Amino acid sequence: MDIAQKGAPGLDAIEQMDLAQLRQAYKQLLEQQEALETYVRRSETRRYALMQVVSDLGRLNRKLNKQRKAMINVLANYEDDRSRLARQTERLDITRRALLHILQDSHNSNLRLERSRKAMIHIMSDLKETTEEVQRREQELREKQEQLVQAGKLATLGELTTGIAHELNNPLNNIGLFIGNAIDLISLGVADADPEHTLQELHNAMQQVRKATEIISHLRTFGRVAPVSREPVHLLQVVSGSISLMTEQLRLRQIEVVLDFPEDVVVVGNAIQLEQVFLNLLTNARDALSTVDFRRISITCHIREEVAEIRFSDTGPGIPEGLERRIFDPFFTTKDVGAGTGLGLSITYGILRDHQGSIIVERHPGEGAHFLIRIPVRQEEV
Repeated sequence: MDIAQKGAPGLDAIEQMDLAQLRQAYKQLLEQQEALETYVRRSETRRYALMQVVSDLGRLNRKLNKQRKAMINVLANYEDDRSRLARQTERLDITRRALLHILQDSHNSNLRLERSRKAMIHIMSDLKETTEEVQRREQELREKQEQLVQAGKLATLGELTTGIAHELNNPLNNIGLFIGNAIDLISLGVADADPEHTLQELHNAMQQVRKATEIISHLRTFGRVAPVSREPVHLLQVVSGSISLMTEQLRLRQIEVVLDFPEDVVVVGNAIQLEQVFLNLLTNARDALSTVDFRRISITCHIREEVAEIRFSDTGPGIPEGLERRIFDPFFTTKDVGAGTGLGLSITYGILRDHQGSIIVERHPGEGAHFLIRIPVRQEEV
């Protein structure tokens, strides 16, 4: 536009021009036209380039818009991730502090466990020593109890000495009589004529020897230290053996013994210790009956629920009220001073306890002393 305005002459000027000038002007016009066309082409190129640029800018703007939205989303996600990371960091920090506390508590617990372990080692050591001491004391107690039982048996044997002497004196006198008769028969020459009479006298003498031997054997068996072994024991044999040792003393004091005892009652225990139980009771009953006119000792037995219930009673004055438990204490006695050791019922109580049994006093006012002995029977006998 500027080029055309600069080079184009006016209409008045053209009318005044000659041919040469017109040619010159036409040439200039052609040059201007070419310049204008070149300018137009360049403008068109620039416009096209500008349109391309604008199109590219539009695409870029759209891309930028998308990228901006994406960036906004990224930023939003980043903010969410940052918040989430902050929360996770906070939780991790809390977890870390909690873990530190746990580790600290675990360390403290380990220290306490170590101290407890050391204390437990000391306790176990003390417990072992205490257990050994208890076992040693229990062994000493068992030995003392065995010594006490043996002392009680010897004391009982001492009390039975007079009666045993009478028991042995009778068969010895009979032996002397039968042997004397046999010697007289032989001296008079009658033995050849009546050998059966002589043999009968000698047989009678041997029976008396066996009777004396049985009494001595029973005393030896009762007097020796009882073994701790347990075996099946027939209670009737035990009771009968105890009565046989006291037969002479009871006869001299005119004491009647009533025995109601089944033959098949078997317990697991020690026969010698159980015999001492009944000897102690018989001895106490013998002494208690010395102050009354009607003198009787009753011994009965019944089986109830796998237990042998033995009732031992006498017709004496009975046990004073309030002493039902004290009479089983060691060295406690209701007899006069010097008349008893106070060990009989205590030993009886201990022996029955060792046999998983018991002994109690039953109250029957005005009917003498009544004892109830309970001892388990052997399972096969139930």
